[in-house]
Amino acid sequence: MSRKRPVVGVIGNAALLNETYHVHAGASMISAAVADVSGAMPLLIPADPRFVSVEELMAVCDGFLLTGGRPNVHAEEYGEEHTEAHGAHDRARDAITLPLVRACVERGQPFLGVCRGFQEVNVALGGSLYPEIRDLPGRMNHRMPPDGTLEEKFALRHMVTFTEGGPFHRLMGAQQVMTNTLHGQGIKTPGRRIVIDGHAPDGTPEAIYVKDAPGFTLAVQWHPEYNAANDPVSRPLFAAFGEAVRDWASVNA
Repeated sequence: MSRKRPVVGVIGNAALLNETYHVHAGASMISAAVADVSGAMPLLIPADPRFVSVEELMAVCDGFLLTGGRPNVHAEEYGEEHTEAHGAHDRARDAITLPLVRACVERGQPFLGVCRGFQEVNVALGGSLYPEIRDLPGRMNHRMPPDGTLEEKFALRHMVTFTEGGPFHRLMGAQQVMTNTLHGQGIKTPGRRIVIDGHAPDGTPEAIYVKDAPGFTLAVQWHPEYNAANDPVSRPLFAAFGEAVRDWASVNA
């Protein structure tokens, strides 16, 4: 019997529970966005090559949600020396997500990148990152507010302007949208075939896709999973991702 819903692999993040137990975690708002808006079944992935392989994941899942996370992509992955400014890292996740992105681009299997996931897409294709956006001349502080409620942390904080006629413009039905912002790093040099399709007012890249890729490759620097079912920017993004995942599942059943 065929599955009723396609499966979206949600990249989990390593975490420490009760300061004792090592776990892989995923935000419930991500699962809600995938289930309620994309219409797919979220499946949390322990992003560690000790437990899973890229080949196994691509066989089990129809698409992938490259989530945000506190650890950053290690600077060595884009040819730079890791410093204190680059922050915490997760080499195990790097070892899964970077080859996974490259394999999905080649095969046409859909993925949606969010925050760290956005940065992973760029690095996977040969791009580099700034360790701290707010230290650059003329840039705003894109980091999450340190205090406040969840609603205040995920509040809409700046405009993103898309390329006229580009995929994000067509998808949103608007060339400018308001988004939240909860990141410290950002794109320094775009990777091969990476098209920057949206910018913040200070010039920070906010929306990308892979040129001439056969599948869905959209990625955003903000966090669209928050209030995804009701937000006019998040909902079309997750809906389009869900459509791409269903198309993949129907062809590759």
